[in-house]
Amino acid sequence: MFPVNLYDLQCYILCFLLEFQKDDSQRLLESFSTDEKEHTLVKSKAEPYSSKEEMVLEESEPPLNSNIAAFALKAKVIYPINQKFRPLADGSSNPSLHENPKQAVLPNQVVETSMSGSLGSLSQGDKEDCSSSTSIHSTTSDDRFQARAFLKVASFPEVLTCESFDVKLCLCSLTLKDLMLLDTELRKEKHVMFIQIFKIYLTDFHRKKKITDDLLKKILLNQENDFEELQKQLDSRLQNTEMSGAHNSEFQTLEDLERREREYSEHVIDNMEAFWKQTDKAQQDFLDQSKCSSAKATKMMMDLTEKMIAVESLLSESHDLQAMDIQERLFNWELMVKMIDSLKSSIPEECKGRLNTVSNILDHLTVKNNLSVRQKEELLTDLHKAFWEQLAHYSNECMQQSKDLILERLECRAKKKEEFKRRQEAEQESLLSKTFLTEDVNNFLKAYHELIEKHWQAQWDLEEEDDCESTEAVADLYKELYSKASHALAELVTDLFLQTLPAVTSLSVRECELLKEEWQENLVPQLEKWENHHQRRWKLFQEQLLQEKELWMTEYALSAVMQKHLSEKQEKIIQGVVSRLGCLSDESVSYILQKHRLLLCSVLRRLTFRRLGMAALARMRLSRKKSSLQELREQHTLQKGSSLCQDEDQWQLQKAVESHIREEEEKLEEETQETNLEFHQQLVTEIQEALQFLQQHMEQVIGQTLLQYARGEAKKKSSDDGQDFKERLVESAVESVYGTSNNINRLVQNYYQQLGKITEGYEGKKLQHLKSLQG
Repeated sequence: MFPVNLYDLQCYILCFLLEFQKDDSQRLLESFSTDEKEHTLVKSKAEPYSSKEEMVLEESEPPLNSNIAAFALKAKVIYPINQKFRPLADGSSNPSLHENPKQAVLPNQVVETSMSGSLGSLSQGDKEDCSSSTSIHSTTSDDRFQARAFLKVASFPEVLTCESFDVKLCLCSLTLKDLMLLDTELRKEKHVMFIQIFKIYLTDFHRKKKITDDLLKKILLNQENDFEELQKQLDSRLQNTEMSGAHNSEFQTLEDLERREREYSEHVIDNMEAFWKQTDKAQQDFLDQSKCSSAKATKMMMDLTEKMIAVESLLSESHDLQAMDIQERLFNWELMVKMIDSLKSSIPEECKGRLNTVSNILDHLTVKNNLSVRQKEELLTDLHKAFWEQLAHYSNECMQQSKDLILERLECRAKKKEEFKRRQEAEQESLLSKTFLTEDVNNFLKAYHELIEKHWQAQWDLEEEDDCESTEAVADLYKELYSKASHALAELVTDLFLQTLPAVTSLSVRECELLKEEWQENLVPQLEKWENHHQRRWKLFQEQLLQEKELWMTEYALSAVMQKHLSEKQEKIIQGVVSRLGCLSDESVSYILQKHRLLLCSVLRRLTFRRLGMAALARMRLSRKKSSLQELREQHTLQKGSSLCQDEDQWQLQKAVESHIREEEEKLEEETQETNLEFHQQLVTEIQEALQFLQQHMEQVIGQTLLQYARGEAKKKSSDDGQDFKERLVESAVESVYGTSNNINRLVQNYYQQLGKITEGYEGKKLQHLKSLQG
């Protein structure tokens, strides 16, 4: 059975309630109202079932609402609404005239349909997923939806030619792509800034003769090589993640997308951990090989940490602003897609109304016995067949032109982006090649960050401008299609009235000309009605989009509050730790707190990215049900507004639909809470893992600080009370929640081994010096 959507169902029911008393010939026109949505569909096979159990579940889905079914029976529907063979007045049957051959499709794939016919109608598989009834699918169907393939797009213009029901999924996948690109750019900026800041401080020590020229070059070269290796490892892991589960390069599933996002987050967290370990190692290597004092070395580390905190602050600010831009871009994309979709749907809708007006005129001729019922049906059949075939031809041409246009524009965009990239790299290299002193570090950070932001904004503006121009170009093609369809229909109707009717009836040419003028006059109020209908539909869409914006802003504000709470809680924990150590100097305590703040900022920024990604994935999971419910609300609102007076049956039908809407709203709300809870639990788990990394890293930082403190204290203590000092040091360190007893014992033992070697060397040199004096 070929399913129809909710709009078709309601139109049929209302039509039968109002007009079922008309003669059987009117049913032919009603059949075309439905066939118009079917006539050029590329009919795919129904979604293949992975098991017999799924087939049973699919077949056992709830039937139409009982109230609606009752009204349909009351309206005396004597043959199925979606039946392909409908009885003519003489009892013969007429197959659907507008069916295209079947094409092979990708398993579980939403078919990319022809642009003919309804231009925006769903394929058979789509309609099954959207449900021919108004009900929202079961959990089994949801699982199948999550594993169903949808088109993989790299840029917005590609979506404009996508005929899938899952356009929302494509748009959200582009949002995830933008977030990932932003994350990559900010991470790259952080790495470059650290290397440059470190280079500035090392150059300052070199200028003061604290390190040699060879050591300076060696440290910088090792640092750059280590960072390059880290990036290669990350790229390799991300590529493996991208390739795993990808059975087809053109399509992807929501399940694969969720897996990739999860694995991407894990890889980036690992990379962040490796980065901070590498920076600590670089600083320690410098301290071990330089001739500067411990105080100067500590000051340099504190200054470097302070500057990196400033870097994280700049990156967090950019992240917040650009993340909001990405979300705003998604809303703009939805508006542009809706505009194109509105143009597509208006063409068959208005043409169907024009044909309906012709049918009404022929009905009057039949009543006056100027035309037999059979003649009328044959004329309508020929008219419909000729028009829809011509429209199918124009639509296919329009679709191909749209694809060629988008391909050409994307090639042009790629060239512009490549030019942008070369120019931007040259500007960055020019800035990085300049010499900065330690007192100029803040100026460098500001200049480099502003340059990166300027480059990002330039690329962003390029893409947004091209998105708008591409949308306008595709819209112009569909406006041209609308013009062609109207002209083609006008010619066919003119031939019908001025050539066919005079030949098959006793009407004069003048009388037929008057009938044509009557058809044109009747179109004027119809066109006004359609225009009002489209405006109301557009207003409803804007209201729904505004609600989504407000919801997103609320969620974003709540996330910011939660992040602030988490930050304050972590700050209190580390302050409690250092306060219990007691023995450390103010400088050492300040360094530990700074280091913790730096790592916490980095962790929280990464988690913010992850939260935004999860929000997009949750929206994708619920997109189909939200779209179905929104369509139900929209059609109900439009029909309610267009029906000024209602009889008892219509009123009860309206109440039944309203009740059904409320039921589906409750189901959607329940599933939304379940989905949000699932992603929230997953985010909490990842937060705990990230904080575990933070704790482990701070253990090492505190351990190193205690080691430095122990070295300083050792110079003030004699070797006689060394064991007592060792015990006090261990007791103080164990109090830290970030340091374990074994870790600190090992650090102190290493310290005493080093101290023993230093003492032996010092005694040997002292003995040699005494011998030389005695000699």
